[in-house]
Amino acid sequence: MDRGRTAEASDPDPAAAAAAGEVINVDQPGGTPSPSLTDRAQGAKRRPVIPAWAKSRQEFMQAGKGVAAYAYHVATYHAVRTPWYGLCLTAQAPRGAARFIGGTLRWVADAEGEPFRQAAAAHEDIDDYLKLSRQRDRRVRWRTVVAVVGAVVGLTTAITLYVLAPTWLLALCGAAVAMALGWLGQPADAPIIHRAVEVPRATRLTSDIVLRALGSLGIAAINQAQSKGADGFKFTAPIVRDGAGWRAEGDLPYGVTVTDVINRRDRLASGLRRPLGCVWPEAVSEEHTGRLALWVGDQDMAKARKPAWPLLKSGAVDLFKSAPYGTDQRGRWVEVTLMYISGIIGAIPRMGKTFLLRLLLLIASLDPRAELHVYDLKGTGDLGPLERVAHSYRAGDDDEEIQYALRDLRSLREELRRRAKVVRNLPRDICPESKVTSELADKKSLRLHPIVVGTDECQVWFEHPEHGKEFEEICTDLTKRGPALGITLVLATQRPDAKSLPTGISANASSRWCLKVMGQLENDMVLGTSAYQRGVRATMFAWGDKGIHYFVGEGADARIVAATYIDAPTADLIARRAYKLREAAGTLSGHALGEELEAEAPSFDLLRDVAVVIAANESKAWNETVVSRLEELRPDVYAGWAPEQLTSALKPYGVRTVQVWGTTEDGKGANRRGIRRADVLAALAERDGSADAA
Repeated sequence: MDRGRTAEASDPDPAAAAAAGEVINVDQPGGTPSPSLTDRAQGAKRRPVIPAWAKSRQEFMQAGKGVAAYAYHVATYHAVRTPWYGLCLTAQAPRGAARFIGGTLRWVADAEGEPFRQAAAAHEDIDDYLKLSRQRDRRVRWRTVVAVVGAVVGLTTAITLYVLAPTWLLALCGAAVAMALGWLGQPADAPIIHRAVEVPRATRLTSDIVLRALGSLGIAAINQAQSKGADGFKFTAPIVRDGAGWRAEGDLPYGVTVTDVINRRDRLASGLRRPLGCVWPEAVSEEHTGRLALWVGDQDMAKARKPAWPLLKSGAVDLFKSAPYGTDQRGRWVEVTLMYISGIIGAIPRMGKTFLLRLLLLIASLDPRAELHVYDLKGTGDLGPLERVAHSYRAGDDDEEIQYALRDLRSLREELRRRAKVVRNLPRDICPESKVTSELADKKSLRLHPIVVGTDECQVWFEHPEHGKEFEEICTDLTKRGPALGITLVLATQRPDAKSLPTGISANASSRWCLKVMGQLENDMVLGTSAYQRGVRATMFAWGDKGIHYFVGEGADARIVAATYIDAPTADLIARRAYKLREAAGTLSGHALGEELEAEAPSFDLLRDVAVVIAANESKAWNETVVSRLEELRPDVYAGWAPEQLTSALKPYGVRTVQVWGTTEDGKGANRRGIRRADVLAALAERDGSADAA
């Protein structure tokens, strides 16, 4: 039965024809038209003319340094051992001379042809034997002539040098001859000169190896294709050298996704006969979900030698520009910009989460303008090196530390509001995009310097029985509005769930670092909803992959990065350098100068309190009524307030008193000074920068 695939335009009612049992041709006559040459040329994926490693100055310099270091090591290694080499080779010279003479005589006598002549004689093959004998005679004649001439010339040259050459030349020639004879005399299984460097040899990735590995995954579609003689994988580009490894790219069978391969990464490594840390299957983001990019490194990513961090011994940072913090599988630097973001770091314990947070804070410390607020709620002192440069610092989760952090965050919320007003009132030519820039941060009069808040084990804040909600409210506000105003919040937790990372924070964090986690829920809490389904799975990291993580940010797809390892002593040295930068710039403040946050007086939010005491069904209220209710709400704050004091306190917020008609206690009507609830809500909305307040 004919099975067409595209309905004919001439059929006025395909549904009726199908109901009548007629065959519907769904393919156009002549087949589906192919794209034109112009369409194919415009949509073609162009491979780079110059490979990425050749365009990267950093990679080129790194390779050059590696070659220079290799050459230097080899030269020094052999230079130190040269006297021993000379002694050993001299001792082997007599054996070498015997081998040279014996080898020459065997060559002259055509000893290599003797087995063939004996074989011909044994088989009584007279013709072959006579041919081989005549060949031997010819060889012996001309080889004898060569040997005699060589002996005469060599002996003459030796006598001439002995008579005419200076002593140093005779010594040099004698040493060279002795070394050459010693080289010939050394045993084959015990060479005198050894390799200075043992170069690891990784297996070259070939199409056969890739197909064998994919066939070992147990994916039905691949196995079925290979059982029928097909490859089960269509290469879309040549296998090429990519950094310190090989890259293969191609299409999986229909219905097979890259996620299916990532789920079997351990089997894939077994099929490739490579360590697990060398095998990194990835999706090609701009292509369909069946396009696999397989990168196979020469060495385990966790064990491969990392290049020196560019900021280790020198250099400063502009937080509004990117700075290197780790390397990808290919050994290329990955950069991060700590301004205009809010960030989340998640991992199970002992995978390098705290070290990663400390690294990011060290980067921030190298911008002398940056104000650091550092909280080590684990209390182990891992963030201790940053104490010398931090504006506020606490380690631990005692009540005193919690109160300190709460006061600090409240002050940051007020600073957020102040910055919003400053940015809003700046001329457009100075602040065209309504956000803090590096140029604005340089203007000390505006006080718009970068502020970076780093908190380890942030779940301690949000799970606090008394202040958890306030911590959540403030951090959510900083996450949403802080990036545009020069305030960055980076939270790290070993329990990435809805309770430890409130959804208002996790949904608005633009940068995410996820080290090894145990399940899909934790993975998606850190990396974003559906990350697990898209194949971005931090569950695949092994226990030995410490510091290796998925990084989502900088406007790019998820990347696998190995963070630069900075131990505590090295972190302390970097912090000392940051201290000197700040000291020279005059930007040390707060805790770094020995100053501490003062205990707060009883705090209150007048606008919110007034909005609370004026019921939603009241449009207006007398001042004296509002003051009475405020005193009942917060006696320690509003006790003794007069109606005129309320008028003065509300005036800076733009809330004016009006005439309000009301009823006194004895039932008589009266006109007195009061306030409108709508005016209070409008002032709240303007102050907080959100219509939600209204």
